[in-house]
Amino acid sequence: MKILVINCGSSSLKYQLIDMENEGLLAKGICEQIGDDNATFTHKVPDDTSKNIKELHAMADHGEAIKLVLDTLVSAKNGVISSMDEIGAVGHRVLHGGEKFSSSVLVTDEVKAAIRECFKFGPLHNPANLKGIEACEKIMNVPQVAVFDTGFHQSMPDYAFMYALPYEYYENDGIRKYGFHGTSHRFVSGRCIELLGGNAQGTKIVTCHLGNGSSISAVKDGKCFDTTMGLTPLEGIIMGTRCGSIDPAIVCTLMKSHNFTPDEMDAVMNKKSGMLGIAGTSDNRTIENMAKEGDKRAQLVESMLCHQLTKYIGGFAAAMGGIDAVVFTGGIGENNPQYRTRVAEKIAFLGTEIDEEKNHVRGEEIEISVPGSKVRMFVIPTNEELVIARDTLAIVG
Repeated sequence: MKILVINCGSSSLKYQLIDMENEGLLAKGICEQIGDDNATFTHKVPDDTSKNIKELHAMADHGEAIKLVLDTLVSAKNGVISSMDEIGAVGHRVLHGGEKFSSSVLVTDEVKAAIRECFKFGPLHNPANLKGIEACEKIMNVPQVAVFDTGFHQSMPDYAFMYALPYEYYENDGIRKYGFHGTSHRFVSGRCIELLGGNAQGTKIVTCHLGNGSSISAVKDGKCFDTTMGLTPLEGIIMGTRCGSIDPAIVCTLMKSHNFTPDEMDAVMNKKSGMLGIAGTSDNRTIENMAKEGDKRAQLVESMLCHQLTKYIGGFAAAMGGIDAVVFTGGIGENNPQYRTRVAEKIAFLGTEIDEEKNHVRGEEIEISVPGSKVRMFVIPTNEELVIARDTLAIVG
């Protein structure tokens, strides 16, 4: 079966077509700036680069973007399948499923209603995710599956996901920690368990998904035990433009002193903070080069990230009663060896020791700890789209 994986943002649509016979990637691409007359369409075919496209293309909405993607996949010039009938199902990444979904589900009217209920928690992502589902339903007569970013974290115990606010806010408003990057944490922790011997029971792993958005998860016995992101993806460690965890009183203080509206304060924390707020850029490679040239703020960003990584890894190890492995993934986690070195040195008391030659290998899965290390360290490239495709196959197959 061939499965189309869709990830809709507010003005974007990423896609991959995967042949589940061998889990091979047939094509992938992205529609950007949807709603603009100068929207960009990028289409790539790994096995035949002559079929690649990058062009401006008017797309009024997600429906037109979906149609463009499907037309391209079956076109004689750039396509990889003979007709849409070869696509057996569509798997959709959905940001927020609240407490209703701990696993992926076949899309029904009830599921769509539940996704709408979570608009308040994911106001940018959930509406776009639903648009993608509804656009596919209009064009294609195949099963649609929703795979939730929050699903993997639903195994957290209540003492890990609750906030110390009046209990009625949890009961009536759903205010609690949900966690995100669930498909990534599930994929890399599952792969790590395989590398540790294949038996999830008794394993204690910390997975570090580091990119423009970053989160860390404690995975015990193959299930999420705790994670850094909360009600929204804002909580946790410093990120590209997000501040991460701060004293809640800062919000009230800044709103009063600057006369910010709630939306303005939200924009400060989500779009103007983090690496951008401190170093003036959210691009990690630029920050790395600035730091090497002596830029104090860039060096501060690197030190803050390493400090917070160390604090959460150590804290999760204590909370789980031990630790077997640390996994790095995501754009920064996979491609920045100096962070891995600094973190390994800081948690050496736990039993970490890095092989620096292996640590500087890029673009592949690799164990970077020396043989015999008490705590093993891995770089495992994530594959969230494959997780979505596998879940979709399991549900519709």
